[in-house]
Amino acid sequence: MVGGTNSRGAICSQLSIFWHEIAPRIRETGAACDNQAIGANVVTGRGFRMVQMQEDRSDSPLTIGLDIGTTNIKGAAFTLHGTAVAAASVPTVSHSPRPGWTSYRPAEMWEAAVRVIRTIAGQIEAPERIAGIAVASMAEAGVLLDARGEPVSDIIAWFDRRSAPQLAWLTDTIGADRLTRITGLVPDAKFSLSKLLWHRAEEPEVFSRARRWLHLADFIAYRLCGVPATDWSLASRTLAFDLRALRWSDEILDAAVIPTALLAPSVASGTPIGRVRSDAGALTGLPAGCTVATGGHDHLCGALAVGITLPGAMLDSLGTAEALLICTDRPVDAPAVAEAGYNQGAHVARGMFYVNGSVQSFGRSLDSLRALTGPEATLETLLAEAASVPPGAQGVRYLPHRLPAGAVDIDSRSGGMLTGPVDGATPAVIARSVLEGLAFAARSGFEPLAALNGREQFPEITVIGGGARNELLLRIKAAVMRTTLRVPDVREAAALGAAMLAAIGAGLFIDVADALRQIQPDVCLIEPDPTWMDAYARIYEQSFRPMSAEGFQP
Repeated sequence: MVGGTNSRGAICSQLSIFWHEIAPRIRETGAACDNQAIGANVVTGRGFRMVQMQEDRSDSPLTIGLDIGTTNIKGAAFTLHGTAVAAASVPTVSHSPRPGWTSYRPAEMWEAAVRVIRTIAGQIEAPERIAGIAVASMAEAGVLLDARGEPVSDIIAWFDRRSAPQLAWLTDTIGADRLTRITGLVPDAKFSLSKLLWHRAEEPEVFSRARRWLHLADFIAYRLCGVPATDWSLASRTLAFDLRALRWSDEILDAAVIPTALLAPSVASGTPIGRVRSDAGALTGLPAGCTVATGGHDHLCGALAVGITLPGAMLDSLGTAEALLICTDRPVDAPAVAEAGYNQGAHVARGMFYVNGSVQSFGRSLDSLRALTGPEATLETLLAEAASVPPGAQGVRYLPHRLPAGAVDIDSRSGGMLTGPVDGATPAVIARSVLEGLAFAARSGFEPLAALNGREQFPEITVIGGGARNELLLRIKAAVMRTTLRVPDVREAAALGAAMLAAIGAGLFIDVADALRQIQPDVCLIEPDPTWMDAYARIYEQSFRPMSAEGFQP
């Protein structure tokens, strides 16, 4: 438990111990909780997870969705009704060449993707049924390739902020407001263009050999079929894409002195771009003639899988970071959106767009709960005890580390700050306060999004991601936001969304609407507890709002 003093420095120091001393040890042995992600028999070994699904003996076509994530590289084969018949996962390997830097090695990412696809294909009795594949991935991170299509440098992780000086030069050159007007993005060092400028400034010899830059999803697709292409959802996370025209911005690229030819042609998600090459087929087990289609940004693929494709639909994606998203049918011109720090982009559903914010310390905040458990306790026991703590956590408050704009520095050493009567608080009380703080942060992030619809009250919100399996968190969120939470029974939403795009590319679905008519997952509804709502409304207005406005620095 946390104790000692209520001072900010001491509390943040205590939380830092969770992240850097206790949590890593727990993560080493805590993967078993995640092994039930798809709800099937699980075989593990040397960091590899193969999910043994019930065999599907029909001869109907299948498509594969691959999800290149920050934590894991996952994939699954789905029927045209959205049933997973084979799946696999491996950890994403990252490297830290110096403090504050994180990178991936292209060869390792490709080898991991091959291993996942090969395992999936090996679980299918008749792999010739696999008609298509598409890839979802984290955004912003990408691969520089030479004239032969070979990588020339490591991949800068999406959250790596080494390119801050290049961003400063870019905003001085073009202007932050102009960049936002063209791209829909609030300029930030995480976006791809600043990473390209870093390569040019810091690795000039490497950059001089580069002839193409591809997002991670596009890199895997390129290795499968030999055709470079990107989709609009990933392109709109580069800070070089004209969101209204859906094309690369000549104005931005000319000012940045980046040749347009370095960037791949941009097309709609679900566009067929080629077929699996023979060498890639031999490595992966994919059949000859398997269509490769463009996938997209992982959060948007997840949104597609659960039907978040219409104007006003709201999504809460609970992963390593928490993504708060609302669909729109056009880019929003309201200056308040950018002033509040929210970004816009293209959806994987053709003709749709989105506005989003985030709580990027979400995953680290939940990890801290594991650190509260003793050797004889489990996280499930802790959450059961926290459920018996009344709303308000006996006055203990948790503020997740996030800026008022909704974007945070992922390199912060702590997930958030505890205040109030922390001395003597039990682990259950601390756990309740962390969950409540995350729910309050989500409400503060969603409020400006709901205002885009002219609403003071939230409509129904759909929740996906690993955090959606935390029942107590969802009950608290429903009460804090005073609305129903819709939790689809989809464990790997990004992979399913990518598989749906693969099916569109392979001609198995006409379009997104056709896909959604065929794939309708079961849904659990979490209704707000009326006995909790008033208490949380008071705490939010009287405590969390003032704390959030003041902010903190760990």
